[in-house]
Order: sequence, then structure tokens, then C-alpha cells
Amino acid sequence: MEVKIEESWRAALQEEFQKPYFQKLITFVKEEYKNGTVYPPGPYIFRAFNECPFDKLKVVILGQDPYHTPGVANGLAFSANPNQRIPPSLINIYKEMYNDLGNPMPTHPDLSDWAKQGVLLLNATLTVRKGEAGSHQGQGWEEFTDNTIQIVSEKKEHVVFILWGAYAQKKEFLIDQNKHLVIKSAHPSPFSADRGFFGSRPFSKTNEYLKSHGLGEINW
Repeated sequence: MEVKIEESWRAALQEEFQKPYFQKLITFVKEEYKNGTVYPPGPYIFRAFNECPFDKLKVVILGQDPYHTPGVANGLAFSANPNQRIPPSLINIYKEMYNDLGNPMPTHPDLSDWAKQGVLLLNATLTVRKGEAGSHQGQGWEEFTDNTIQIVSEKKEHVVFILWGAYAQKKEFLIDQNKHLVIKSAHPSPFSADRGFFGSRPFSKTNEYLKSHGLGEINW
């Protein structure tokens, strides 16, 4: 099948789309959307890629699952639709951004502006059933997103990978740290932010690295 995805990503991921696991995954996802409520809405499944073209990619921030409550998930990790409350982890991300850079705390949860500047907000699993956290894990999404990380590592240079929490840090082996910067800390969740997320300064570290390689900084 033809995957609706931004053209530079289509070129980078074309081989993935032909693999048997991906064909099986798409069949599963189509059935799930047909038989129940799944988030994010279908056109937003690959939004992280569409908002952040491969050829403009500078930063990867890894999440785990889309939000599974109505109206929240918008296809970007940690982000939510503009009319929603700011989720607890994102509140802590904004707090750290303020403490790191002095940027004003945003009043909305939509991170699409980051994505448009070259930040790939990538969940490990790109879909989820309504009200069932983790319900689409183990169906092939993790293989797809792991391979995406590896392809970025192989084909790009000087990308910053931000790995928050143990789940994201398990992906570190996919990244060539001779070519890229990996920033690790505790997860911004209220359950763990005090254990090393606050004070980790990922935003200034990212911009310092990008600037040192002659790349444009992110306006967080």
C-alpha cells in the first residue's frame, strides 16, 4: 500500500514500507480504526514525519505512546491539541525550558512549532485504542520506529537525540554517538522529574551543539 508521508521521509523509509512486518502492521491498524476508536485520528498517524521533513531534521525527542483520552493526541510525542489542558509531563518540560532558557511558559500544549523547526517528536508506538494505554504495542510500530532512529543515525550527521526516561534510553544502542549527540535524563513525568530531569538543561545543550556544527538553533 502507499503510505501517505512527507516526500523526503518516503525516500528515506521506502524499504521499510515494503517489509512484511510493516504490511502486517498496516493491516492491523486499519482493522483497529474500522472496529473502534483509535488515537490519533488517521490523518495524524505520521504527523511527526510530515511536520518535520527528513532533510530538515535536527533533533529527535522520543516518547512512548499517544495519549489515549478523547481529543488529546495530535500525532506529536508529548504534544496535545491546542484546545486541551497541558499534560503533566509537558508542564514539567515547560518548567525546565523556563529554568534553562528563561523562555516564557506556553499556555497551550501544541508543539507543532518545534516540529516545523526540525524537531521529530516521535512516539515509539504511533497509535493506541481509546482508553487502553499501550494497546498497540508489540504489533510492529516499535520495529518501525527503531528502524527510523537507525536510519536517521546512519543517513544524517549532527542530530541531537533527547532520551527522557528508561524506555527511551533503551534506544541508545541504535544511535552512532560518533556522529550525533545523545542527551539523557529522567523522564519529565511528575513521578520522576525530580530524579534528574529538572536541571538537565536539554534545550540549551541542544542549541549549543547545533551552533557548534554551524546549524540553526531551535527557538524553543
